[in-house]
Amino acid sequence: MTAMAPTKTEPDLSFLLDHTSHVLRTQMSAALAEIGLTSRMHCVLVHALEEERTQAQLAEIGDMDKTTMVVTVDALEKAGLAERRASAQDRRARIIAVTEEGARIAERSQEIVDRVHREALTALPETQRAALVCALTRLSEGHLATPTESPRPTRRARQREK
Repeated sequence: MTAMAPTKTEPDLSFLLDHTSHVLRTQMSAALAEIGLTSRMHCVLVHALEEERTQAQLAEIGDMDKTTMVVTVDALEKAGLAERRASAQDRRARIIAVTEEGARIAERSQEIVDRVHREALTALPETQRAALVCALTRLSEGHLATPTESPRPTRRARQREK
């Protein structure tokens, strides 16, 4: 005997947010790859240019674990876009300093990021764009601002091969 599936009473918000976020990330990755950057590299460059920040601070901003951050900064150093330096405020701390070439690339990468976001929004009627951004901002700063502790961490499902 087959049981009937329960009736959904609300739209599947988890799927909608997860799917659109995943597709946007793939579009962003492809666009940034054209100039040899990853999204993480872009994040580090842009936030390191804003003010003097340590590797740990940049990892927190970019939601990266320690290993991922080290690999990202290593790649930026190898490309000549950033370097680790002693902090001017605390000689014991190491900051990520962006080189002149890194600043130039960060400018280009920000233009790419802005373009990808603009293209995503222009897929909507003009009257819905501001409402979407406002609603997502309100959720991210309010009800969905802080992840809930769970004994079973959530992970992204494995993607199907094409």
